[in-house]
Amino acid sequence: MMPAMKRFVSFFALLLLIGIANPAFAQSILRDAESEALLADMSRDLIKAANLQPNNVRIILINDPSINAFVAGGQAVYIHSGLIDAASSANEVQGVIAHELGHVTGGHVPLGDRMAKGATGITILSLLLGAAAMAAGSADAGMGLMQMGQRAALGNFLAFSRAQEATTDAAGVKYLSGAGVSGRGMLDFFKKLQQQEYRWGLKRGGEQSYVMSHPMSGDRIATLTADLQADPAWSKPSDPSLEERFRRMQAKLRGYVSDPKDTLRRYPETDTTVPARYARAYAYHKSGYPQQAAAEAAALVKAEPHNPYFLELEGQILLESGKPKEAIPPLREATTRTNYQPLIATTFGHALLAVEDPALLPEAEKVLRQSVVRDKENPFAWYQLGMVYERKGDSTRAALATAERASMIGDMGRALTSAQAAMAGLPQGSPDWIRAQDIVMAAQAMMQDRKKR
Repeated sequence: MMPAMKRFVSFFALLLLIGIANPAFAQSILRDAESEALLADMSRDLIKAANLQPNNVRIILINDPSINAFVAGGQAVYIHSGLIDAASSANEVQGVIAHELGHVTGGHVPLGDRMAKGATGITILSLLLGAAAMAAGSADAGMGLMQMGQRAALGNFLAFSRAQEATTDAAGVKYLSGAGVSGRGMLDFFKKLQQQEYRWGLKRGGEQSYVMSHPMSGDRIATLTADLQADPAWSKPSDPSLEERFRRMQAKLRGYVSDPKDTLRRYPETDTTVPARYARAYAYHKSGYPQQAAAEAAALVKAEPHNPYFLELEGQILLESGKPKEAIPPLREATTRTNYQPLIATTFGHALLAVEDPALLPEAEKVLRQSVVRDKENPFAWYQLGMVYERKGDSTRAALATAERASMIGDMGRALTSAQAAMAGLPQGSPDWIRAQDIVMAAQAMMQDRKKR
């Protein structure tokens, strides 16, 4: 293959990736009750300002060290753990959320899909014209046509993307104003991105900026500063309680996702603040030092005896250190104080099962059933509920719980066979029978679709 043709093939493959890659399916979602509650509180007024319903919008945390956020269809905003780590305040994250809500209200994901298809169409057309020229004996002219098509396609796609980002920035400013939230955080975060661009060697007005899907951060700062500073909320201080909760969430996240050595360097034992103890508790637990982890958790509970998230941490460490009976009291209180928050309730149900006392099965069933009703995206809760039914001798509902879990994690073969087994043992037409039938039909359709692909 000619060198020019090799370059063309690799470039064409890259363009297709730009058009069809969906980051939502390439990274793992982080679930944490405290973090989800904070993100919901931080974004509620912004969502209302965007004329959306808070109950319909989800802010989802992604385990990825890069500084990024995105939307991928529907009313969901995905935020990378690296962005939380890099942010200096809750207000900065609110600026990011306001921007991403602009993508949601602007319908930019389906628009982007259509634009990417158009870009691919231009490339394919140029490929056909180039091939015709090459077949006529003009190889140079053919390659020239192909390269022109590539440049036109990528140029159109990136220009469209940059225009979207500029529109979304303006929407973000509007939503911050409508929510009465200062835009200082938005500008501060753009300045962080600007520093990254300098490190990468990108400059305003340079040739490199053309091939970027976003406007340069310096341009965005220059465009937005006047409007943000003119807003009445500009001088409004950020909510102190949100900022404190953010520092705790940030430290917890660092302790969970970072290398324990890095966490312990950042939060030395001489630092006895709540965020530092939070981070060290997770770092010690992650690196296999249960006594040190338990000591940090105990110190947190001593400082705030009825904080449900500290109680949850204490119970989780005890449970995962092989002490499920000792874990039950703090987890029970944490579950009660959060009104049976599904993630916390699932951990509590796990502890009840781990004790292996038949007398605790009714409570475990109650807790786990509430959990799966209120949170339909927690496969571990369905796994635990299936264990409850198995121990009770209810193989039919154990099969249905297995089918629910399998369908969530994409194991369609198991979902199909388990749902069919459940249908065989359930009264025909009952709610559980109908649900099992739904899983069967969905699994069959997905398996057929995979075969076609």
